[in-house]
This record gives sequence, C-alpha cells and structure tokens, in this order.
Amino acid sequence: MNLRGRNKVSPEFSMSSMTDIVFLLLIFFMLTSPTITPEALDLILPKAKGKTTSKQTVAVSITKDLQFYINEERISQSTLESTLKARLSGEENPTIILRAEEGVPIEKAVNVMDIANRNSYKIVLAVKPE
Repeated sequence: MNLRGRNKVSPEFSMSSMTDIVFLLLIFFMLTSPTITPEALDLILPKAKGKTTSKQTVAVSITKDLQFYINEERISQSTLESTLKARLSGEENPTIILRAEEGVPIEKAVNVMDIANRNSYKIVLAVKPE
C-alpha cells in the first residue's frame, strides 16, 4: 500500500512577488512624502469645491503676514509685477496660480488679479478641497 501523495511540495521560494510588493511600497511612500511635493510654503488655503489644474507656470503666494512669494522666492509687493513679467515673458499661455492664505485681506488678492488682467495672464485661485 502506497501512502505517499502524488504532489510533491517544492521547498524553493520565489522572490519576484516580494520584490513587486517592495517596489510598489517604495512608489507609494515617494508619492505621499511631504518633502517631494513642490509647494514648500506652509499655507492654510481656504476651502472650496472645484477642480484642480495640473499645469502650473508661476505660483504667487501671500502669507498672513502679507509677505509675497513667487514660487519659493520672497519678493516685495512693489516688484511683483516686474518679476512676473520677467518670469512669464517666454510662455505661450502664461498662467498664475494665486495661493492666498486664509485671512489675507481681499485687496491683496485683487491686486495680483489686477496685474494678471493688465498683462493678459490667466489666473487661478488655489483652494483646499472640502
């Protein structure tokens, strides 16, 4: 009487599935890491419903302390228009992302919108999704 089974268990281990899992985890943590995101200024944006845009040429940020930044470079309010003209001179569809922190007086945001209107730039107000 033969009590041995026909199926033999293979003691070999395949590393390919473990490698796939580690690779996917690496990609996940790279995408969710806060050091990789391009927005280095820590602003609390107002909440609203709307869609996001993926194309960004220049980001203008206004903090609660009324400090102006173009991308991550701090500038004064008086040189804002000339700096924007210099940065957007070669663009075919110049777009400004306005990131005004919650609590900034509306006059400061309207000032940036007026600069965009005078120079025929598109402007998008960045908000935090609800």
